[in-house]
Amino acid sequence: MKNDKNERYEIQGEKNAAAELNRGRRTAVDLAKCAIFVVLMIVSAFIKIPFPLVPLTFQTVVAVLAGLLLGSLYGTAAVGVYIFMGLIGLPVFTNGGGFAYVVQPTFGYILGFAAAAFVAGLIGGKGKITLLRALVAGGIGFLVNYLVGVPYFLLIWRFYMHNGGVWEAAVTYNFLYMPKDFALCLLAGFLAWRVRPLLERLR
Repeated sequence: MKNDKNERYEIQGEKNAAAELNRGRRTAVDLAKCAIFVVLMIVSAFIKIPFPLVPLTFQTVVAVLAGLLLGSLYGTAAVGVYIFMGLIGLPVFTNGGGFAYVVQPTFGYILGFAAAAFVAGLIGGKGKITLLRALVAGGIGFLVNYLVGVPYFLLIWRFYMHNGGVWEAAVTYNFLYMPKDFALCLLAGFLAWRVRPLLERLR
């Protein structure tokens, strides 16, 4: 009888150890993916396509992808680490870094990247994802980024920089770029739909 109990305890202990090892492996994989997306956020800040007034970068795409591929928690964490690195002075933002960057009109979009990653990850959920769900997550991630970025831009423009023409600034520096960012976020959704099954196999 005692031998049976001891054997059951040993089997249960082995199962617990295996489960713990598996959880540790998954966590290590998730952290590695986070690190990759931190690097991608940095690299995408410096890949610029000349565009009238404001250059085209791919950070919105990377932020939405981070949420869809890593989930809301790890995706937001990856973007958050990127933002933290910039605020402590590392030149990872498009025009440098440092805490003074918070008074740059475009800093709201940087904060919006984290919000976009969180919302996209929340909508994308876990496990298998449909193309429609991925596209919706990308589209809403785009909207969230602009909901944070545009008001921040206009507040800095008007009350810190003391500029007039708020409506003109909203159109010229923000609204004109919505179509290309929307298209890029839909592309991010499509890429997530194709790539996520491959990443799930690594877990």
